Amino acid sequence: MKKTTLPMVAMLVASAFLSTVKAQDSNTDSHNITISVPEVAIVDIEPASSKNIVLGFTAPTEAGLPLVAIGTNNTLWLNYSSIKSTENPTRNVSASLNSVIPGIDIKVTAAAATGAGGGAVGTTAGTITLSAAPQAIVSGIGSAYTGDGVNNGHNLTYALAPGGNGTVANYADLQAAASTVAKVTYTISDN
Repeated sequence: MKKTTLPMVAMLVASAFLSTVKAQDSNTDSHNITISVPEVAIVDIEPASSKNIVLGFTAPTEAGLPLVAIGTNNTLWLNYSSIKSTENPTRNVSASLNSVIPGIDIKVTAAAATGAGGGAVGTTAGTITLSAAPQAIVSGIGSAYTGDGVNNGHNLTYALAPGGNGTVANYADLQAAASTVAKVTYTISDN
C-alpha cells in the first residue's frame, strides 16, 4: 500500500502546483509607463555664423533735408523651442538694446512664423522701436518649435530712422561717428 500512496500524493502535489501557476495568468495583463516631459524655453538668432549686421545713413544732397537710412536688413531669423508648464501656459520673446544710440531709432519687425515648425507658435507685435526696456516682439507662445536655422521661425527686418518721431531718439542728439555698436538681446520668458 505504501507504493500506491506515494504516487498518488505526488500527483496531488503536482496538480495543486499547476493550478496555482495557472491561476496567476488571465486573458489580460498590464504595466505602467512613466513619461517625463521637460519644460523648455530656448531662443536663438540664425544664421549663427553671421548674426552681426551693418546699417547706416547717407548724407542729404540738398540743404534742409534730413539723413536718409540706407535700406533695411532682413537676413536674420528668430528661432525658439517651448514646452509650457501648467503654471505658465504661454510665453513671449522680448527684444531690448544694451544702450540707446542718441538720435537714432532702431526698428525691428518680426514676420509671422514660417518653415518647419509646429505647435502654438506666437503672434508678432509688428514693428517695434528698440529701447533699453524689453518689449514683447512675439507673444502667446505655447508648446511649439519654429524649426532651426534660416527660413524657419520669424524673419526679422531691421531699419534705422533718424530720431525725432517721439519714440526713443531725438534728431538733435545725432553725432557723427565712424561706427557705433548696439547689442540687441532676445529673451524668451513666461507671461
